[in-house]
Amino acid sequence: MKLFFDFLPIILFFIAYKTSGIYVATAVAIAASLILVAYTWLRTRKVEPMQLVSLGLIVVFGGATLWLKNPLFIMWKPSILYVLFAAAFLGSQFIGNKTLVERMMGSLMSAPQAIWRQVNIAWVGFFIALAGLNLYVAYNFDEATWVNFKLFGLMGITLVFMLAQGLWLGKHATMLDNEATASNKDI
Repeated sequence: MKLFFDFLPIILFFIAYKTSGIYVATAVAIAASLILVAYTWLRTRKVEPMQLVSLGLIVVFGGATLWLKNPLFIMWKPSILYVLFAAAFLGSQFIGNKTLVERMMGSLMSAPQAIWRQVNIAWVGFFIALAGLNLYVAYNFDEATWVNFKLFGLMGITLVFMLAQGLWLGKHATMLDNEATASNKDI
């Protein structure tokens, strides 16, 4: 369900674009993001940093698109978000004892530190590649192609990368039995 909520502004952007164009779609994405963050805050009294960064970017770049009537600002937003993600993953290589990937997945599986670092660097490269690919499509194709690419292309590429990463980790990591781990904590 969380994944659905994370993609809801993108889906609403796509629907609004198909029915009303880029400017209405941008306004819808801003509103949906604001509502989603407010709903999350009211429900849990906390908001993930990623949600706040994404909200800030959509408000700034979406706002610039609406104010200046230039869709390139909203087209830059995914690339800037991906560069920030790459920077966070790269920074985690040097800050703390665990990489960002290990912090996210370490409760599910065990792997040597070198494997976590390799996967983490793969995410850095992946996000940089996505940032470049998004800009390539934004500057070399029409607006409608970019909107379709944003929803289907970027999401599809991400799912394929995650599947490939999962298969690779399956060869190099050991799944943890969370039920047994939880039982041992009670002892």
